[in-house]
Amino acid sequence: MVQAHLDKKLTPFKDKIAAPLVKQKIRVLQVNLGRRCNLACSHCHVEAGPKRTEELSPEVCQQLIELISRFPQLETVDLTGGAPEMNYGFRELVGAARAKNKEVIVRSNLTIYFVEGYQDLPEFFAKNKLRVVASLPCYLEDNVDKQRGAGVYNESIKAIKLLNSLGYGKQSDLILDLVYNPPIPIAEEKFSLPPKQEKLEQDYKIYLSENFGIVFNNLLTITNLPIGRTKQFLQRYDLHGSYLKFLEKNYNASTVASVMCRNELSIDYLGNVYDCDFNQMENIPAKTADGEVLTVAKLLEIGSLDVIKEIQTRPYCYGCTAGSGSSCGGSLVSFK
Repeated sequence: MVQAHLDKKLTPFKDKIAAPLVKQKIRVLQVNLGRRCNLACSHCHVEAGPKRTEELSPEVCQQLIELISRFPQLETVDLTGGAPEMNYGFRELVGAARAKNKEVIVRSNLTIYFVEGYQDLPEFFAKNKLRVVASLPCYLEDNVDKQRGAGVYNESIKAIKLLNSLGYGKQSDLILDLVYNPPIPIAEEKFSLPPKQEKLEQDYKIYLSENFGIVFNNLLTITNLPIGRTKQFLQRYDLHGSYLKFLEKNYNASTVASVMCRNELSIDYLGNVYDCDFNQMENIPAKTADGEVLTVAKLLEIGSLDVIKEIQTRPYCYGCTAGSGSSCGGSLVSFK
């Protein structure tokens, strides 16, 4: 009853913003290649893990390759998962995007480099000039292992050293970014947003350099959105509604202009199109102005990427617009 009461008090996100959230020209294609992963992190909004089998099909992979090749307006192809490297089509999509001179981001968990069959990934990344965005939710071992599993921190440090040895974090064309997210709270008084990105980045760099001699380019701070395992965890402790209210309380209107959904399309392993990765996980497909559900095949048929007029919003959109804002590229504004 308390949970339902809190949900009723929450202001619908569409009523909070001054005008409908509309798409801009699409420049980013984010593809979730599947749910297969060698880890099963407690905060994973995708609910990925070693036992998941869902992944891209050859048919959808070819459609995506055609999409990447046909539309010069796409500047970035952002590959995620699961562990994207474990799912079908990863190397094919990298090749297609790099052949068209597009930036390719791989969202890597780092530990995959030590799994049988994937040991060549760092060299593959460097050869293809991939931008590596890697999860390291804290610079301290205990906090990382609590979120991601025992031993993950040490393997992550080993992986970063390996990337550094290939020039990542040192050469201008080999970018290595790390991702921070707060611990999942177990009580209302523990609710928190990421600290100021610039200051935390310096803390990371000093600690990791002094203790391990490793370097990286940027720290990206990301708010925990109540999706997937994070949502399940909050519901288990009867905190889901109160966490949404916390996010709404910290709403920052200046972030809205920069939210990531405005110039990107999110694609799932079945070829369905979404406004963002979070809508994808909540199964809220993107639609045309006429209300038609979009797929990659449909975009190819229409011959345009710019067919979505209004972005579909939900209460968890407060997570992207609270405090300094949150996106796959980190904070959106400087905010105290």
